Amino acid sequence: MTAGRLPEWAYPAVTLVGAVVLWAGFVSLFDVPAYLLPHPLAVGRRLAGDPGLYADAAVATTVKVLVGGAAGSLAGFVLGVAVGELPPLWRAVSPYLIAARVLPVVAIAPLLLIYFGTGFATGIAFVALMTLFPMAVSTAAGFRQTPEAALDLAASVDAPRHRVLLSIRLPYAVPDVVGGLRQAATLAVVGSVLAEWFVADSGLGYLILVAAENVRPDVLLAALSVVFLVGFSLYGAVGLLGSRLRRAVA
Repeated sequence: MTAGRLPEWAYPAVTLVGAVVLWAGFVSLFDVPAYLLPHPLAVGRRLAGDPGLYADAAVATTVKVLVGGAAGSLAGFVLGVAVGELPPLWRAVSPYLIAARVLPVVAIAPLLLIYFGTGFATGIAFVALMTLFPMAVSTAAGFRQTPEAALDLAASVDAPRHRVLLSIRLPYAVPDVVGGLRQAATLAVVGSVLAEWFVADSGLGYLILVAAENVRPDVLLAALSVVFLVGFSLYGAVGLLGSRLRRAVA
């Protein structure tokens, strides 16, 4: 860090503090009713008044995020490697992978309810589908970034295919794979919250739904704050993992 320059983590922190100050100023200046937009202090008091409620909801949501996100990311990585390694498969499958990224997963929620019922498995499947396609597309794109010169050199020494995959293709693909993981991390949180609107009786998504039905914006914003914290923490963890992977293959 150079002299006089803030550390990287300080920039989003300052942005967050500024947003909260603007929120508080807007509510106070225009005397906004609490049932429309509560003051940040009211939201803070709601969080502090019943921390166990939000902690339990965060745990329930985070479990779905981690299990479903890991399953979807792993499946997407394997699919991306296969598609990236086999040009005919890439030409056959890539249009559908790209199209699937814009398909609203909410639209297939009724099918998941038919196949898996209203239990925990439906939430996991929902999150996994949210993360699978962006991870597959990013991984496939990364494996297609390998320079032809590097592949020609490996071919000239008759390097085995698995060695080429692990020692040449994978290092070049790491930035795209990490990018896919970052997308998957954020989409896993979104998917978990959405799934809890349909199939759960616990979690932050369920808490948001109940708060909206009972016109409790303080509870809703408190739950959204915890969703933000979960998503930000997961995104940061993936960023740290990505930095380690880049250093490992450098």
